[in-house]
Amino acid sequence: MHQAIRAYVRAVDRMNRFIGRGAMYLIFAMLGVLLYSSLSKALFEPSLWTLETAQFLMVAYFLLGGAYSMQLDAHVRMDLLYGRLQPRTRAWLDVLTVAFLLFYLAVLLHGGISSTRYAFEYDETSYSAWSPRMAPIKVVMVIGIALMLLQAIAMFFKDVALIRGESLE
Repeated sequence: MHQAIRAYVRAVDRMNRFIGRGAMYLIFAMLGVLLYSSLSKALFEPSLWTLETAQFLMVAYFLLGGAYSMQLDAHVRMDLLYGRLQPRTRAWLDVLTVAFLLFYLAVLLHGGISSTRYAFEYDETSYSAWSPRMAPIKVVMVIGIALMLLQAIAMFFKDVALIRGESLE
């Protein structure tokens, strides 16, 4: 494979590993917010911000960790026959199905950018009593989708290399 493709795959894998491992710690922040929420409801006045903050942290955890999960091949897959196939046959199937994934992620990214632009332009807020600004979580959403798109392209290159009998790692 071309040296630029190898460099791309290494860079994307390294970036998603770094971001994904950092995103793993968001679960502890979410747990802290939920613990505070429980304590404040039992001991004080309940806070308005805790539920949505926990939801936003979960969204960030899920979306920023998605590309890393894809990289580790740790995502959920319907594995009725796939696991029994030879690695090259699996790579052929992955090359065929990644086209659908790339199309889906491109459409999702386009919609996410449009939604984020709207949130900034009209100062969009949530419809809750706390009413936080939506732009920050939408930026996180766009970044997460873009990371997934970059990782899907890297996985495509890895599968093509496997079919050709090469390795990019």
